[in-house]
Amino acid sequence: MFWQEDDRTIKGRSDMLDVLFDIRCRELPVDHAWALSDALRNAAPWLDEDDRIAIHEIHVAGSQNGWERPDKDATQQLLLSRRTKLIIRMPRDKVELAAGLNGIKIEVAGQPLSIGRFKTRELSKLGTLFARHIVTETGADENAFLGHIAETLKTRGIRIRKALCGMLNEMSTPNGPLSTRSLMLADLKTDESIELQELGIGNYQKYGCGIFIPHKDIEAVKKLADDE
Repeated sequence: MFWQEDDRTIKGRSDMLDVLFDIRCRELPVDHAWALSDALRNAAPWLDEDDRIAIHEIHVAGSQNGWERPDKDATQQLLLSRRTKLIIRMPRDKVELAAGLNGIKIEVAGQPLSIGRFKTRELSKLGTLFARHIVTETGADENAFLGHIAETLKTRGIRIRKALCGMLNEMSTPNGPLSTRSLMLADLKTDESIELQELGIGNYQKYGCGIFIPHKDIEAVKKLADDE
């Protein structure tokens, strides 16, 4: 765990934003990121034309900002409501392409999913961010993972002040399981927060990995620190 104090600075509007689509889908496996990405990219090949485009996993109410996720097993399902959104992070100048997804029907892990209208959302300036999945080496311990993250971000001019990672997780892929860890970073400067949301970290961002979302407060960090 890293824990240092610092100030924050301010940055203007980002060149990236989140596009939130209405969807119609009854349920999806918790471990659906790979199937979702493949289905979307087959239906809309332009998603592969820009490396900055990232596809979020689909989450339901109650799991948007939570540290914990349901266990990923063969039977675990997410029950989707009409309020559930498909979110794609993309450059502002590519948003007009998103209109082409309206009305598309795809199949994700055997479940039909229809895409509807969309709205846009600016990236957050909050200083606490959370990534549900960051790819890591199989068997890498927490200290090694955090050390690698610290060195990676240092090369981008971002200094870690407060960070906590979650347990090892496995994401299903056609080539076998992919090891990931969740990561929370706190007390980021505003410029750092926006840059992390713009660029993410690591590979497989079109499969829901390395994507940072805002966390409303630091209570989860404090709780985890107290439990150690």
